[in-house]
Amino acid sequence: MKTILSIFVMFTLLSCAELQQVAGQFPNSIGSPDIAGGLREALNNGISKQVTKLTAVDGFYRNEAVKILLPAELQKVDSALRKIGLSSLADDGIKMLNRAAEDATKEATPIFVDAVKQMTFTDAKNILMGNESSATTYLQTTTTTPLYNKFNPVIKNSFAKVGADKVWTNIITKYNNIPFVKKVNPDLTDYTTNKALEGVYKMIAVEEKNIRTNLSSRTSTLLQQVFAMQDKK
Repeated sequence: MKTILSIFVMFTLLSCAELQQVAGQFPNSIGSPDIAGGLREALNNGISKQVTKLTAVDGFYRNEAVKILLPAELQKVDSALRKIGLSSLADDGIKMLNRAAEDATKEATPIFVDAVKQMTFTDAKNILMGNESSATTYLQTTTTTPLYNKFNPVIKNSFAKVGADKVWTNIITKYNNIPFVKKVNPDLTDYTTNKALEGVYKMIAVEEKNIRTNLSSRTSTLLQQVFAMQDKK
């Protein structure tokens, strides 16, 4: 009895933030599943299952959901090259954009893991009871800036490493030599960086939706317990 009274007094003296921290550390003391732990596991599943796929050769290029195509202002370049028999050159240019994205995405996992570790009890509760992409939105909010800062120089270096800079110089030179066309000279690093980020979050959202809607995707007792709470909302 004395122990129970001590616990009660301790909880009444804690601030709201402290109470959330204690609740996160001792979720089972009130008979409820570890919501934050379940959401962390779900996000880590998305990272390990989906983001890792994007780092493989053709991870972007052969995935129609995230494949990076030319920006709108360069669609005319692609079209014009194909009309004059340079389809293979145009294909190589697109492939290089995707290779750079695949290369850059290898930098994502540590940043995601850190963001997942920082998730609070309140974050987890809001995510669980939010819409089908709330966890992905949480990651976008917390990781977009550091991921962009990581991806951008990697993509720039990757363009050089895989020869994309030379391929695109060749493509643009060929295009600019076509009579009567408006000359172009775009910098594709920022474009490819943003498209790579878009693809990463899209694939995490796929896994999140799967866990939220497909019971067989809840592969642990914790996931089953936590997302059962979502099912009842």
